Amino acid sequence: MVPDAVREVSFIGDAVRWRRSGAEALLLRLIRSPHSGVAHDIGAAYATVASRTEALLDAIDRGRLALPAAERDSVLRFAERARRVRALPEDLDDRNLASAIGGIFELPANEPARDAPRDDAFDADIELLEAPQQQPRSGVPGWPRHFSASALNAYAECRRKWFYRYACAAVEDPGSSASAYGTAFHLALEDFHGEFPRPRADRQAEMRSRIRQYVTWAFERNRSGFETPVEFELQVRRAQRTAQRYVDWLLVQERESPFEVLGREVPVQLDLDRHAFVGFIDRIDRDERSGGVGVVDYKTGNIAGTAAEYREKVRLLREFQLPFYYWARTEAGDRVVRLVLVPLKDARTDVRPIVLDVEPRAPASPRRGGETRGKIGIDELEKARARMIELSAELSSGTLRTFETAADPAACTYCAYALACAHRPPAQPQRFGS
Repeated sequence: MVPDAVREVSFIGDAVRWRRSGAEALLLRLIRSPHSGVAHDIGAAYATVASRTEALLDAIDRGRLALPAAERDSVLRFAERARRVRALPEDLDDRNLASAIGGIFELPANEPARDAPRDDAFDADIELLEAPQQQPRSGVPGWPRHFSASALNAYAECRRKWFYRYACAAVEDPGSSASAYGTAFHLALEDFHGEFPRPRADRQAEMRSRIRQYVTWAFERNRSGFETPVEFELQVRRAQRTAQRYVDWLLVQERESPFEVLGREVPVQLDLDRHAFVGFIDRIDRDERSGGVGVVDYKTGNIAGTAAEYREKVRLLREFQLPFYYWARTEAGDRVVRLVLVPLKDARTDVRPIVLDVEPRAPASPRRGGETRGKIGIDELEKARARMIELSAELSSGTLRTFETAADPAACTYCAYALACAHRPPAQPQRFGS
């Protein structure tokens, strides 16, 4: 775990560089820091919103996230402090600027030492202190803030991972090229469907041209998320090819089942038995024939390969994102008839979404397991909803003493804490074909 003093120095260093350069990427790092005064998941959400839409402070002023009062106040306090930093005099040297920033953010290390050692202190005899009494063990404090589907997914996959990421904020995530790719692609599609809410075959050439422009613009805006110019160019080309395959899929959908995009990056909030959940829905569609609503989630990473595989994760209470979106939009008055995952990772293959049509009761298991379209019952979504309430109550109880590791070593593959986790499950031996 990174010591607080080290993270504090990193935070102040980023703040100094932001004051000097005004680089938005540095401000996004600041709000995600434990020293920002903003909860880690709230800071990450606002950083994502700002990178897709507008400057961070403007996004905060517009209240782009629906938050409980206490968390909203913490975000507004961060914005006010950031503006005070920006208003500091230009002629301050780095040391005085760092000191002023520490005072603005009320960092403990910025307070003057009450018993500062004298220059001759090292010549004095060393006195050993009595060992402090060990504090009695107690439960981990209950989670006081809102929940998200991704947080519950992490808890269901590996409780230790949830503890490190959400309770401890043990790693200040600097971001990666994969996350930058996802952010840029989401932004491009958000703008694209703002211009083309109803894809039409007679506008195919215009759609293909405009999506190329939107991808170029979105990636340029997120250029700082890629480590090298070569990586940036390769990822842009990958996204451009994938975007054209995405248009291919839209045209097929337009022929088979015309639809209209009703919302893009829609913030949602849901109260489940006094536990607040928040999130964003990438896209909300309305079928022009039936009037039913479809919830669409873009995925630039790994996802289930078939509808049966995703439905099984929901049935086993290991996946909560689309169930959360279903209940949030149902509570808002929509008749949700379809849940969709759109894979946008591989530019070499056609876009083949995972589609689950919502039915009153859970259907029988499919005979063919390779289909990308299937069905899911409202009763299965009800069970997922009940489990979300159970997990939220468990995390809020303040009675948890331990957070067990996952039994499946696959949970460790992309875990940022795997190297530091002494109790992770042993990796499965690799098998090679002859």
